[in-house]
Amino acid sequence: MTVAEETRAAVRERPFLYDALRAGVVNYAAAAATLDIDADRDAVATALRRFANELDERAGSDADAPADAGARVRMERGVGAVDPVDAAGDDETAEPVLAVGSSAYAAGAGDATAVVAAGDVDPRALERVLGRLRVAGVAVDAAGVTPTGLAVVVGGRAGADALRAVEAALDG
Repeated sequence: MTVAEETRAAVRERPFLYDALRAGVVNYAAAAATLDIDADRDAVATALRRFANELDERAGSDADAPADAGARVRMERGVGAVDPVDAAGDDETAEPVLAVGSSAYAAGAGDATAVVAAGDVDPRALERVLGRLRVAGVAVDAAGVTPTGLAVVVGGRAGADALRAVEAALDG
């Protein structure tokens, strides 16, 4: 494997470094020193610089355009874990706001808060949402995305902060 190939593989194992390269905010020599690549540090820094230039060229493509402009965001309080089988067949249980596998969250079942965005969203939107929530210090209990919506479940007291973070992530 060449130094360039090893460098790209190492970057792909570190999403934060990949994002920083795309944003153009990396000190290449310092980043090269953190990668466990058996090569000259200057060669790794050069490989990082070249990889970043390629990412810049791809950044303007339509594939990177946010698909979530116009998603409607709402907050639902009193959410908690439910059995998805019971929720699907019980008229007294609210429809789940989030269900994955054998886990589901529905209104009226607890004291958590769900922030739900309905509209044209994608996994990159959820990635941005989770990043904003992490930076805001909001712990996420559960999250999911489909082509028509996304939902995050947070502690009840964090609902307002989560709502602002989700709106900000989907606006830009």
